[in-house]
Amino acid sequence: MAANTKTSRKAARYAVPVAVAGVAAATVAMVPAFANAGGPDLPKVTAQQLIEKVAASDVQQLSGTAKLSTDLGLPTMASGLLGGGGVTGGSADPQDKVAQLANGTHTFRVAADGPDRQKLTFLDGKDEYSLVHNGADVWGYDSKSNEAFHEKEPQGSERGGDKKAADRLASSPQQLAQEILKEAGPTTDISVGDTAQVAGRDAYQLVLKPKQSGSTVGSVQIAIDAKNGVPLRVQLLAAKGGKPIVDAGFTKVDFAKPAADTFSFTPPKGAKVTEGSDAAREHGAEGKGDGFKALDSFPGLGALTGGANGKGDVKVLGEGWATVARIDTGAGKGLKDMQNDKNTPKEAQQFLNSLGDKVSGKFGEGRVVSTRLVNALITDDGKVYVGAVTKDQLVKTADSAK
Repeated sequence: MAANTKTSRKAARYAVPVAVAGVAAATVAMVPAFANAGGPDLPKVTAQQLIEKVAASDVQQLSGTAKLSTDLGLPTMASGLLGGGGVTGGSADPQDKVAQLANGTHTFRVAADGPDRQKLTFLDGKDEYSLVHNGADVWGYDSKSNEAFHEKEPQGSERGGDKKAADRLASSPQQLAQEILKEAGPTTDISVGDTAQVAGRDAYQLVLKPKQSGSTVGSVQIAIDAKNGVPLRVQLLAAKGGKPIVDAGFTKVDFAKPAADTFSFTPPKGAKVTEGSDAAREHGAEGKGDGFKALDSFPGLGALTGGANGKGDVKVLGEGWATVARIDTGAGKGLKDMQNDKNTPKEAQQFLNSLGDKVSGKFGEGRVVSTRLVNALITDDGKVYVGAVTKDQLVKTADSAK
């Protein structure tokens, strides 16, 4: 990949591309916020102006504390699988730690000094887990087990590890907001909501709502610092109401330059250190997508992905908020085969029997597994349809798929 492409990717991490303003222009509601609903009294702005403010923000240095709460409504059994579905190099592996954020409430300290230095320290319980990116090195360290994970970018590459461990630092409100805004398009209505105070700072709120029917998402609300344009909080609200599905925001933030030693890390004496490449080889996960690895992690379900050599095909159906991914596992074995197979482990049988509602249609028969955000249809012939859409919309999409 050309160096200028990598440089662009690096810049995109810290400021929403200016192009977003143009892409979203046709869908932005050009109406200022009139009601503050108890929030700070700020000058009126349009959604277009807010997007441009985020895009123009050049803040690359900050430190503070953030909180992430996630309520997907996962079944108990599924919640127990979190953290064990990916390539794992032990308890210090960043992928394992980030996977645990998919449920519950988590607090962490965050610091950033440009695109090459960031640090997240998870503060769940008395033990700490730190994820540090400093130049070409990414370290994960678990104080409880005294284990460390290390990944280094290849020599001669500029930001060569963008898609590796460095990306696992993208859990801050800034990163979430940037990803959401980059994806905003003609299926999204964008407006300005009530003002708010987040981490003691005055903020506007940008509200994104699906124009399409059938989405499980009611809206996404992004609180944006009124002075510097930094996203301070992101809330994902369900179409059915209730508390946010995802609520990620700073509780304390300072935009001064962090001390240089904030990003220094040396494994403590006696710590077990695992290199990223060693972890991948050890678990034989090269060449398989995260979705297949998650299925493989549960006893007996590897057959649905064709085992370690599965070559499942993924097709995207629909667009915008109604997008559904169809995974044709290529395993030649579906749910019914698994349930009737005497060699299927007891744990897997129990899991299969606990899966959600039975459904049928032009696609055949299957079961729908539901959370507050995502629904997944697993068919008897080995296909999987998954998306942030309602059960009815999912079945409708499967019926019309070719």
